Amino acid sequence: MASAAFEDIAETFEFLDDWEDRYRHVIELGKAMEPLDPAFQVPATKVEGCASQVWFRPLIEGQGAAARFDFQGDSDAMIVRGLIAILHALYSGLDVSSVLKVDAAAELARLGLDEHLSSQRSNGVRAMVGRIRKLAAEAAG
Repeated sequence: MASAAFEDIAETFEFLDDWEDRYRHVIELGKAMEPLDPAFQVPATKVEGCASQVWFRPLIEGQGAAARFDFQGDSDAMIVRGLIAILHALYSGLDVSSVLKVDAAAELARLGLDEHLSSQRSNGVRAMVGRIRKLAAEAAG
């Protein structure tokens, strides 16, 4: 159920044998991501439960379960920006009802992230996925 953009990331990870190369790739994904306007880096968009500063701005088109899900995100940590880019690839463009069906843990496990992130970073990823699911559930009505 993953998007083409996420599948591209998964394929790249398959070619990168060593975790250091994968880690660098995650950081590159974060660097390539458009920064979030500082006007949206406010308490209302902050993701709680992350060790780093993380903000998500929902961009949902339409209404109800068929509304298209998208978001902008940013962080003060480069690796976290990369994780946000991966989550963006996983969820962006889905309808909000499909967002709720994505098994993020299983999809991210395909990248080996579950094995290589610190417990603090893993908790942060869970918090970010939780925020995405909350935004989608609110939009779905």
